[in-house]
Amino acid sequence: MAVLAQLAQKLNVTDQWRADRRCCADVAVANLEELDVVLLKPRRLMNVNGLSIANAAETYKVGIEDIYLVHDDVDKPLGKIAMKLGGSARGHNGVRSCISALHSDRMVRLRVGIGRPVGEAMVDHFVLGRFTTAEQEVLPRVLEQAVSLLLEHILRGSRGTKAALAPDRGQGSASDKGDQG
Repeated sequence: MAVLAQLAQKLNVTDQWRADRRCCADVAVANLEELDVVLLKPRRLMNVNGLSIANAAETYKVGIEDIYLVHDDVDKPLGKIAMKLGGSARGHNGVRSCISALHSDRMVRLRVGIGRPVGEAMVDHFVLGRFTTAEQEVLPRVLEQAVSLLLEHILRGSRGTKAALAPDRGQGSASDKGDQG
């Protein structure tokens, strides 16, 4: 969600979020060089958020190839980001839900590294936990890089169609690890 908040700020739509019951999400629509960009914050739990994304794709007439999932990745260290097209969910329940609801894995994914828990900490507790003070110092740079990469990719790949930006989880505090998007 933090990446999405940064993106909304960059696109000057932070005050335009509205609830859309058709897709059980908060939505803001921005214009980026004549391209309509639909920003989506699913209100469903992560394990079923794919339903929100599938409904939004239908409602806003967004093709699967124009959907960007922004999600956390425990297999990447904090601060590492990467774009990926298609592939498996790699154990990520939110991505799995999207693949299932869309009947495809062909959406672009922005993977934002949050690192793995140390010791015997459970992954779910780690993902939902708060960032440490040291981690919070890194976040502004990570968010800026993530938004820049996302915008560059959208503009490079745009064919005059709509793009949906969908994080993989519902509401939460920007200081939660899982709220990276």
